[in-house]
Amino acid sequence: MKITKHEAGSRDIAVVTGTDVIIDDVQSALDLMATVQYETGSDRIVIHKSLISERFFDLSTRLAGDILQKFMNYRAKLAIVGDFSVYSSRSLRDFIYESNNGSDVFFMPTEEQAIEKLSSIK
Repeated sequence: MKITKHEAGSRDIAVVTGTDVIIDDVQSALDLMATVQYETGSDRIVIHKSLISERFFDLSTRLAGDILQKFMNYRAKLAIVGDFSVYSSRSLRDFIYESNNGSDVFFMPTEEQAIEKLSSIK
C-alpha cells in the first residue's frame, strides 16, 4: 500500500494505491483511516475499487453499510474510484446514486474527479 498526499484547494487529500485488497472488513477500514490520518494528517481518502473486497459491492453482506458508517462516525470522507457499470444490482446503483448526492462518500470514475470532489465539500 502506498499513500500519496495531494493538496487541492485548502484540503489535503490522501490517495491510496496498491495491488492487493486493503479493505476486506470493518477493522481493515478502520486501520486504513488511522494509517492515513497518522501518515498524512488527512481525513479525506481516495481509493480505487480494486483495493476493496468485492463483498463490499454486494449490499446483502452489509459490509458497505458497516464500513461507511465508520467513516461517517469518524468524520472521514471517502471517494471510491472505478467503473461501477460492471455491477447490475439496482440496489447498488441506487446506493451509489444516493451516496454521490450526499457529503461523505462518493463513487467517482477517475482519481482526478475524486480529488476534486473531496476538495470541494465542507
